[in-house]
Amino acid sequence: MNRRLLVDFEVVKWMAQLPRRERKTLHDRFLEIREFPGNFADFHEFDATGRRVEVHICGKFAIRFWDDFADRHLKILDVTLADRGA
Repeated sequence: MNRRLLVDFEVVKWMAQLPRRERKTLHDRFLEIREFPGNFADFHEFDATGRRVEVHICGKFAIRFWDDFADRHLKILDVTLADRGA
């Protein structure tokens, strides 16, 4: 399925501070998640509105995303250090 990848601006700003190798790792993983989001849902959480948000652990990072199936968007909502939580 062809989805549009949308990344929260705060994530973009945060990633700009990371070493190049880590930025590339996350960028590549975002593209992989966009193509097959169900393959990257390690567990899920619920946001403040009750919407299910998938969480994928990528090395030392936790990537929170939402597959907005109706709009055909894969939304990267947050990236944190995996051991730090949201």
